[in-house]
Amino acid sequence: MDDLRYPIGPFDLDKILEADRDVCLCQLAEAPALLRQALEGLTPAQLDTPYRPGGWTVRQVVHHLADAHMNWYARTKLALTEVEPTIKPYEESRWAELEDARTASVELSLTLFDSLHTRWVQFLHSLGEEDWSRKFNHPERGVMSVAEVLPIMAWHARHHTAHITGLRERMGWSE
Repeated sequence: MDDLRYPIGPFDLDKILEADRDVCLCQLAEAPALLRQALEGLTPAQLDTPYRPGGWTVRQVVHHLADAHMNWYARTKLALTEVEPTIKPYEESRWAELEDARTASVELSLTLFDSLHTRWVQFLHSLGEEDWSRKFNHPERGVMSVAEVLPIMAWHARHHTAHITGLRERMGWSE
């Protein structure tokens, strides 16, 4: 793909929302293992390589995934426990520039990502059909349902993992 920002294709909300719920649940469940596989054997120097010119390093991408999915996990829980709560967005690009995102071991976020996804998928499997229509208000994106969050996060995990696998391929780093 010519645009290194979108290795699995650009974010297309309409197309993403058409995804099958069971497929998305499987993608969310397998995301931590696929991320670990994408990182296997990378050296510290490789982890500190940007996935594209002007982009985040591999290390920052890994920490971003944990940060972003923690936020979205909390948002889904808020939607189920409150009446259309307004959530707080965060400045993901600024989080990626913080010291921990730039220098901490990726294992910290890999462990977090694995545990978070295990818990999140278990939680999502427990939902009744009416629960999927529960909503929250995102000040930047508008009102969103739990059903909309699932395919977006499944895409998000695949998108960033593909940043890493794409870099490995372009650089000739064997997996």
